[in-house]
Amino acid sequence: MIRLVHEPGFPRWLDQIKSIGGCAHPIYLAGHTTTRDAVTGEVLRHYDTSGEPGGRMPVRCRNRRETRCQPCSYLHAGDTFHLVRSGLLGGKGVTEDVQRHPRLFVTLTAPSFGAVHRASTPDGGLCRPRRNGGVCEHGRPLGCGQRHQDTESAVGQPLCPDCYDYAGHVLWHATAGALWNRYCHMLRRHLATAAGITQSRLGEHLKISFAKVAEYQKRGAVHFHAVIRLDGPDGPSSPPPSWATTAMLTGAVRSAADTVKVHTPYSPATGERVIQWGKQLDVHPIRSDAFTGSSVVTDNAVAGYVAKYVSKSVGDAGGIDYRIQDFDSIRLAPVNAHLRALMAACWRLGGLPELEALNLRAWAHTLGYRGHVLTKSRQYSTTYGTLRAVRAEHRSGDLPALEDRDTAIDSTWRYVGSGHTPAEADFALGIAEDLAALREIRRDMIAEGWKYAA
Repeated sequence: MIRLVHEPGFPRWLDQIKSIGGCAHPIYLAGHTTTRDAVTGEVLRHYDTSGEPGGRMPVRCRNRRETRCQPCSYLHAGDTFHLVRSGLLGGKGVTEDVQRHPRLFVTLTAPSFGAVHRASTPDGGLCRPRRNGGVCEHGRPLGCGQRHQDTESAVGQPLCPDCYDYAGHVLWHATAGALWNRYCHMLRRHLATAAGITQSRLGEHLKISFAKVAEYQKRGAVHFHAVIRLDGPDGPSSPPPSWATTAMLTGAVRSAADTVKVHTPYSPATGERVIQWGKQLDVHPIRSDAFTGSSVVTDNAVAGYVAKYVSKSVGDAGGIDYRIQDFDSIRLAPVNAHLRALMAACWRLGGLPELEALNLRAWAHTLGYRGHVLTKSRQYSTTYGTLRAVRAEHRSGDLPALEDRDTAIDSTWRYVGSGHTPAEADFALGIAEDLAALREIRRDMIAEGWKYAA
């Protein structure tokens, strides 16, 4: 650290790390960008890394996982908030009329693969009370009369690991994406049936837009939180027909969830599994922030909820966020016995030729789930790329002056490294913590200002 501080380019390096928010694992690039007038050839703007420390420039790693890079995950969560919020309130290229469209916040869960320990309810309920006791075929109790705190290691663990359907768990994860796609088709079919029209003509009356995020439960199973919105035939800019109400959408969401199913490839080891949603299904209409009440789900609350979970991963459920290379890595992984058994099931089933297409071994670290953490329909709202481009343009203060000129850009960049040395990592962590503290101070000042204004 002393050698780093006495490097001639240390102040400039510190400025670079501050500019990327103290990113924990930056990508270093070397090269140049030259902007010229397309007519005269005049150089309007030039940047070259030859004058930078080490002849390179750091850029953000853009990792969404909070466990890997807190500064970049915070930025990604902010982009997600605005992406979801613009689909509920308008803005970012979306008309404000979407506030009056039918909108639901839906939670779809995985089915039960075996009884697991549960955290106590707010009223202090027991884990799994069972009046008559009893044991399973392996001699373990069928119930649990204890009260578990949410932070206890027992929460999410099966009452009997030998009874737990580990194969069904990982196969459900591997086909959850296909189940969601089939569910979207089924939802359109049920809406058309409720409206008394054919599914092929549904697009002439309305479109379904959605944004969903995946979250890991304590038991290691994924469930989905989805915002579902009905638009007119031309998308968000057109209103849905008057008969397309929130009540109709709610009924279609529930009935489609009850009937949709997909099948796994047949294997002599597992058979052909039927993949369906779990019995727990939550459906809430989304209201504007003017509504109050503990049971009211508002626009900003939904956007904040989705943004919160987009930075999470299986690591927050006690798993790991890096790929597993061999079976010994599972045995040595710093996880509990339940998650280790799920990873081992992925590895064993992934070796079967008939299940090879599911890529279970490649996704053993995510317990077989291979979908994106957040997906959305094309017309729901803006995109991450658009949000990043606007932010980059905002930070480049001299670029608007070039908007009226016909320019040509010549760029050459190459990868030269990534990550920090231990000393650099300490400085980057300090910068990230300082920026996080400044954000908290700013929030407190705004809150105090609002209080005094009220």
